[in-house]
Amino acid sequence: MQIKSAEFVMSNSDVDKCPKSRLAEYAFIGRSNVGKSSLINMLMQRKKLAKTSGRPGKTQLINHFLVNKNWHLVDLPGYGYAKVSKKSKKTFQKFITEYFKNREQLIMGFVLIDSRHEPQPIDLEFMEWLGENQLPFAIIFTKADKLKPKALERNLKEYQEKMLETWIEMPQYFVTSSTNTMGRDEVLQYIDQINGTIDLS
Repeated sequence: MQIKSAEFVMSNSDVDKCPKSRLAEYAFIGRSNVGKSSLINMLMQRKKLAKTSGRPGKTQLINHFLVNKNWHLVDLPGYGYAKVSKKSKKTFQKFITEYFKNREQLIMGFVLIDSRHEPQPIDLEFMEWLGENQLPFAIIFTKADKLKPKALERNLKEYQEKMLETWIEMPQYFVTSSTNTMGRDEVLQYIDQINGTIDLS
């Protein structure tokens, strides 16, 4: 897929106020500091489309971006470790849950995982919740350039083994780097293939 256009549409914390169009939506979510904004900017080839920050938890709203005039990329708040109040965290969790459960336009969620770390309970629990609610998702491992090939291979194997303790098979996954664009073509091709099977009108 070639990215011809990518533009910010709106931010809000109310699922009912999300865009009324019937365009397909692909939501990106992950633990705070997983490199979500950098990944989105890399995929879209726009340096400042999604706001990056050294402070985890910067994204605190549902952010919609219109891509190629025919689908929405949705940037959701990170979960865990964000330096926000418990009240704010509860609010995030509420509208994240409502978005995934109620948003009919949602086609696929992408759960971002930092490839440098061992499987984290908060990520595993979130994916389990998605599975229990029959919500389709794929995994995107980020920051692959930060590891040597053998270490990366070892970490991915460890993650697969952990997932297969509770899952029949490993969900679709991608290995990416925002620094060297690793995995960009694969993720966009995956979205393109799905778009080709659905009615986007």
